[in-house]
Amino acid sequence: MLRGKKIVVGITGSIAAYKSCLLIREMIRRGAEVQVVITPAGKEFITPITLSALTHKPVVSEFFSQRDGTWNSHVDLGLWADAMVIAPCTASSIGKMANGIADNMLITTYLSMRAPVFIAPAMDLDMYMHPSTQTNLQKLKDYGNHIIEPASGFLASGLEGKGRMEEPAKIADYLERFFKPKDMSGRKVMITAGPTHEKIDPVRFIGNYSSGKMGFALAEECADRGAEVTLVAGPVTLNTNNPNIRRVDVETARQMLQEAEKAFETSDIAILCAAVADYAPSSTANEKIKRTADDMDIVLVPNPDIAKTLGDKKGGRYMVGFALETNNEESNAREKLHKKHLDMIVLNSLRNEGTCFGSDDNAVKIITDEVSKTYGKKSKKEVAKDIVDEIVKNTAGADSELL
Repeated sequence: MLRGKKIVVGITGSIAAYKSCLLIREMIRRGAEVQVVITPAGKEFITPITLSALTHKPVVSEFFSQRDGTWNSHVDLGLWADAMVIAPCTASSIGKMANGIADNMLITTYLSMRAPVFIAPAMDLDMYMHPSTQTNLQKLKDYGNHIIEPASGFLASGLEGKGRMEEPAKIADYLERFFKPKDMSGRKVMITAGPTHEKIDPVRFIGNYSSGKMGFALAEECADRGAEVTLVAGPVTLNTNNPNIRRVDVETARQMLQEAEKAFETSDIAILCAAVADYAPSSTANEKIKRTADDMDIVLVPNPDIAKTLGDKKGGRYMVGFALETNNEESNAREKLHKKHLDMIVLNSLRNEGTCFGSDDNAVKIITDEVSKTYGKKSKKEVAKDIVDEIVKNTAGADSELL
């Protein structure tokens, strides 16, 4: 969240200026206080009245707001803000910022800014790729600014390129990652996520309904808080955002165990969130099995227990497991906690409607030897924060080298 953060949003003369309204609304929704500074060209695309209605603050555009000597202090804005976000930022404004050409209120505010500055370029794709634009962007990076890379599109030549301003929600996500506490800095975390698929033949498999959303949310939360994350993911359609996440894709339980063991060797913390298939067919047909009038029997053999295998050689590592139960939930979860040598277990229950498989929400109970904490239904992103908060609290003061 951006709760309590004071953010100056700079708007320049781009057709993408309408997106700034969505960005402002998203930041305010996440708890930020926003002050808009707009260039004269920016007002050709969006009116200050619209912007002030969103922020409940007068929009700053000129050095002098009235003819009675009242003026806007770019220095005061630079001291007030926790961050400045210039979105959209045109090639012209990028050039002025890179070379200190302070000919409008936005550029002078930028040059006076004490807080981190985030720049979201928006322009024609060929303009973005021009050497002069790239040189100016590199200058801004060298000055310590954060460039939010534009989204992809196609150049006039037909080749793919970048230039379109990144989507407002993703810019807000970028800011959230920046402001999150880095209380997992130096930690190496291995996370398993998603289902496993055990093949019957080339077109059929045994699996489950896991979407991987909980594991991916945990990976993002740990990485956002400074951890180096290895995410061993079963077959899911999700993407990762944080560059500190190294993703390894697998299909079967045995493949997941192999990759998890590799990452486990150098990890301080292991979070075993995957819904691993307990059984697999004893053999896999090389060709599609045809329908016949007869019954078909499939012989199943046990898959390796990844949590138990890693738990048996945990050493000083901190291990978190997950349990999905339908009856005797807490007693079954505690049995798993001890049997698999876990330090914490997160209990899910199918009795909680609208949670678990495929849902964006979850309702969990976090269990250790000492405590049992029940949490209400909330988004899996928020649940991930609760889980990581507990991990950080329980590992505070431990050495990051295998804890």
